[in-house]
Amino acid sequence: MAFFVVLSAVYFLIQDTDANSSMKFFVIALIVLLGLLQYRLWSGDNSLPEYFVLQKQIAAQQEGNAKLNERNQVLKEEIIDLKSGTEAIEERARNELGMVKEGETFYRVVGGDRSVSSPSQ
Repeated sequence: MAFFVVLSAVYFLIQDTDANSSMKFFVIALIVLLGLLQYRLWSGDNSLPEYFVLQKQIAAQQEGNAKLNERNQVLKEEIIDLKSGTEAIEERARNELGMVKEGETFYRVVGGDRSVSSPSQ
């Protein structure tokens, strides 16, 4: 729509015989410059649509980075805990390796299928 308005303004400017020719050239050059800038804004390199896509990608990357930072913080705390105390090492040995202390008795409860059967009538 705006393109047609600009074209009609250029047409009337060219048809006007009273206007100075240098002024005509200046106005036409400005209109061409405006057209080129609009082209670059909407469809050229670094255009507005590309900018919005990049903004979404940046937001997604920052969200992913925040999750990874939280995970790294948990791992750092776990490393500090493992370096400083024996409780964390003991807990890992119990959970991951199934180790028990001397004097302890280990009981493993094996669960079967616990289906409740109703008496038939």
